[in-house]
Amino acid sequence: MKGICILGATGSIGVSTLDVIARHSDKYQVIALTANNNIQALFEQCVEHNPRYAVVVDEQKAEQFQHQLTAAGLTDIKVLSGSAALEQVSTLPEVDTVMAAIVGAAGLLPTLAAAKVGKTILLANKEALVMSGALFMQAITDSGALLLPIDSEHNAIFQCMPAGYVAGHRSNQARRILLTASGGPFRQMPVEQLPFVTPAQAVAHPNWDMGRKISVDSATMMNKGLELIEACWLFDMPADAIQVVIHPQSVIHSMVDYVDGTVLAQMGNPDMRIPIAHAMAWPERFDSGVAPLNIFDVQRMDFEPPNYERFPCLRLACEAARTGGTAPVTLNAANEIAVDAFLNEKIRFTDIAVVIEQCLEKSVVIPAATLEIVLEADRQAREYSHEIIKQLGH
Repeated sequence: MKGICILGATGSIGVSTLDVIARHSDKYQVIALTANNNIQALFEQCVEHNPRYAVVVDEQKAEQFQHQLTAAGLTDIKVLSGSAALEQVSTLPEVDTVMAAIVGAAGLLPTLAAAKVGKTILLANKEALVMSGALFMQAITDSGALLLPIDSEHNAIFQCMPAGYVAGHRSNQARRILLTASGGPFRQMPVEQLPFVTPAQAVAHPNWDMGRKISVDSATMMNKGLELIEACWLFDMPADAIQVVIHPQSVIHSMVDYVDGTVLAQMGNPDMRIPIAHAMAWPERFDSGVAPLNIFDVQRMDFEPPNYERFPCLRLACEAARTGGTAPVTLNAANEIAVDAFLNEKIRFTDIAVVIEQCLEKSVVIPAATLEIVLEADRQAREYSHEIIKQLGH
């Protein structure tokens, strides 16, 4: 049996991972579960999966959680708190596999720590590569860690690569990646109506069940921009060799264009248990619990290029990918602050791109040579973004 640590257990990826584990309890043992705010969900997961460790980032909530577990008779589960505890559980000797599913920059340090000690990393956290791609991939190489992508698009690309492909290496047989995107809920909304989009509208994704932050990123298509940056590192491809393709049905999850003109596509129902099960069973396969794709229900598949006037966040991400250095760090930090401000109704939907662009203009790009440089660029971008939001003040 393999020991697994799930960073971000109560989010949609964490929940889907535990669903897959429950189907294959003879293959995986849950060693650690972590959560930020959703303590009740974590408690229910602890009751069902009985991990050795549970991490609650907030110290006061952790103390309350320990009492809750004790009252339920779950005295064998050790409760840890604080961000350092995330790194602690991701590097435990009994942990073979780490599901990196914490949303945002908070997931960077524990995922990087797991990479440095050679764990098998199931990567659902984009920010580890967006913020510190060179450092992260070097840690993977130095430690001999195994990196398997979980995002449906990156997992699809991985599946379409030649047999024996290893993430982080350039395939001389693949000349281009076609990165598909649903287009989100506002693909056809008149552009002049976008400033009046509400948070409730933005989080209502037509195809995928995701958290609020990622749902907004999908609506702005920043999610696809971050995925493009991530793909550059995962597959050692330049940004100009990755084409974003709007595919509203979300049946084809991405494609690889080969030098001989062959294009391989990975298809399936839009359910994250498919890429999770693929990575967990790799190089074999096992049941994910997802219903078979009924191709007759699909009937048609549409494809179109992205409109950068409608999706300026995607344009900014593409530019940051080409610029490199600390530009993607700044892009990601500014986006996190701007999305949070939008969800709290401090700025308009269209202001998200304004905050990011102004933050990028204000920031100096330098090589992301050390973790200290990355974290400082992240801190500074967040500070700039808060200032810009105050100036916008609607």
